[in-house]
Amino acid sequence: MSDRPTQEPVPVKPAATVMLVRDRDDGVDGIEVFMLRRTLNAVFGSGMYVFPGGKVETHDGDDVERAHRLAAIRECFEEAGVLLARDGAGATVTDGHPALAHRTGVHAGDVDLVALCSEHGLAPAIDELAWVAHWITPKGEGARRFDTRFYLAPAPAGQHSVHDDDETIASMWVSPSDALARARAGELTMMPPTIANLEFIAGFTTVADALAHAKELPPPPCILPKIVFADGKIAGIKLPGEPGYDEIED
Repeated sequence: MSDRPTQEPVPVKPAATVMLVRDRDDGVDGIEVFMLRRTLNAVFGSGMYVFPGGKVETHDGDDVERAHRLAAIRECFEEAGVLLARDGAGATVTDGHPALAHRTGVHAGDVDLVALCSEHGLAPAIDELAWVAHWITPKGEGARRFDTRFYLAPAPAGQHSVHDDDETIASMWVSPSDALARARAGELTMMPPTIANLEFIAGFTTVADALAHAKELPPPPCILPKIVFADGKIAGIKLPGEPGYDEIED
């Protein structure tokens, strides 16, 4: 008999996350990634360090791939203040662009991202995002579950990033290896998908190399962790391929 507590099924919502990366400018080879700390009051991932992301909305459209990419771009604008968009000449948005003044409106749902871009002669940089990972929140973890696509994207030069000080309370540019070391030391708390994606990008020395590799990848397999329960409490997780994964009740 399982010691897993009985729960009502939790609906799985589509979501998208983006890893903004840039080359280091301190003379050291390697890249940096933008990370945010979620508010301590968050229902999901309280206090965790994450990448900008959130759920796919109905107004993102019926095209699944485009909807996820638009969601990633919108959440990046809302949470990091970075608008991944280009003008008719192919130039990226830079600080001072009038579209950036509407971050709060997009966050509140009063301003549609696609309409905002169109109004300012911009196009969301959908093709610049490379889909690198696909994770689903395990059953039994809580009241919310997400089917999340992780994308890699270059941070536009000339546009600064900052957390929204609402859903997120801190932010930083950090090398993937440093973030992983701080997580192992207990300084930063992260979810398994965040750690796995940091491990994926940790070996690249330039953004160009990381993106070139990522764009050659086939659609990534869906990873569904399973929770290990002991005495009715969460004792850990198992990932596909790990010993004991297949024996855990689904």
